[in-house]
Amino acid sequence: MKPAAFAYERPSSIAAALDLLALDDIETRILAGGQSLVAMMNLRFARPARLIDINRLPDLNYIRREGDELAIGALARHADIKASALVAQCCPLMHIAYEWVAHGTVRNRGTLCGNLCHADPASEMPAVALAVGATMVLRSKSGERRVAAADFFQGLYSTATRSDEMLVEVRVPVAPAGQKAGFAEVSMRKGDFAWALAAVLLTVSNGRIAQAVIACAGVDDRARRLHSVEQAITGQAADAATFKRAGSLARDAVNPHDDATTPAEYRKDLVCSLVEKALVGAV
Repeated sequence: MKPAAFAYERPSSIAAALDLLALDDIETRILAGGQSLVAMMNLRFARPARLIDINRLPDLNYIRREGDELAIGALARHADIKASALVAQCCPLMHIAYEWVAHGTVRNRGTLCGNLCHADPASEMPAVALAVGATMVLRSKSGERRVAAADFFQGLYSTATRSDEMLVEVRVPVAPAGQKAGFAEVSMRKGDFAWALAAVLLTVSNGRIAQAVIACAGVDDRARRLHSVEQAITGQAADAATFKRAGSLARDAVNPHDDATTPAEYRKDLVCSLVEKALVGAV
């Protein structure tokens, strides 16, 4: 199929792009990498009346450290983030998770900000953003606001972004010394969206878990933190028995639905195994 007719705009500045978003007269979408949006338009699942192509805005293409945060602009491509030594240093979890994101051709065009705005419930980066406590920088003609990842993802393909706003940047806290990261996923093929995944952060002191963060995706309408599991293992020995118990608790903490490819009970079993595997991998 082909997309429905749409108007195409290619602004030469961020201000011009925000002016277009402020019109709010017809449904408008932003085109960066287009790896999800164009496919949905071709199937007519998405039918925007206007596309704003931001690829001529080089000010949005950056990966840099600013104080205690890693700043990633709206045009930073997956491939550049995956290859970045700065990302590997400042956010090891993101670096590890990128081994599972899509394929080379998709990563060359797709962007982190576009992926987060798409908010697929089985995508890796929303779970990573949730785990690391990322902040979304949203800009409109009237100003700028910052939204925590925990508040940004609001449901299936749904975010807190208003119709007149653009996600211009993602800010990620620099990982503290001693924090360990782990990631595990199962999908039909490597690079596909996950049937289930687990992203974890651990801080261990004197052999015990001082802090734990566990996020899962592929088991709900959005990525989720498993707070009850985190609390249950905090203060416990960082050993195989604790990690196995965490997996069992995680299985009971999620409530996925059946779909055409994966029964809910299988997804629950996957979460059990993947949380344990990610925790073991972290240490």
